[in-house]
Formats: sequence, structure tokens, C-alpha cells
Amino acid sequence: MTAYLLAGHLFSLLAPAALIALLLALFARLFTGFFRSNKAFAHGWWAQAAINFVVGAAVLVAGLVLLDHDGKMLTYVLLVLTMAASQWCQMAGWKR
Repeated sequence: MTAYLLAGHLFSLLAPAALIALLLALFARLFTGFFRSNKAFAHGWWAQAAINFVVGAAVLVAGLVLLDHDGKMLTYVLLVLTMAASQWCQMAGWKR
């Protein structure tokens, strides 16, 4: 496998984590402002997106290793749930 093909496979594996991480961080800002919460965020949106991406990438790699196949629905369900829990923890959701 060439480096070009390997990079393409890695990009395809991690693309869902990157997209969901960005959307979570940006929508958290939008909806927190919409509901007029005056609670400050612990990190900037880019730091939240980076933390969510690392969590999501770990879930996708674990799903690939444990299930022996990429793209299983169980992996994507766990991806969304763990990234949502990560964002909730970053926003101190238990204090609201």
C-alpha cells in the first residue's frame, strides 16, 4: 500500500470524527447563546473540537480493532454517544 492510499484510508476513517467534533463545538456555542446561559466555557471552540476529535478518533479505532471492520453501525452509535458525553463534560453539564 502506498503512502497516498494509506493517507486516504486514514482520512476516510477519521472524517466522521472530525465533522462531528466541529459541529458539536459550534452548535454548543450557538445553542448555549440561544438559551441565554451566562456561564463561560472552559475552553475555546477549537479546543473543544480538538478534544472531541481525539475522543471520536479513539472510538473509531477501537471499533475497527474490536469489530474487525470499519463502518459498523455500533461504532457510529458509540461515536456519537461518547462525543456528546465529552462535550457535556467540557461544558460542565452536570452543574446546570
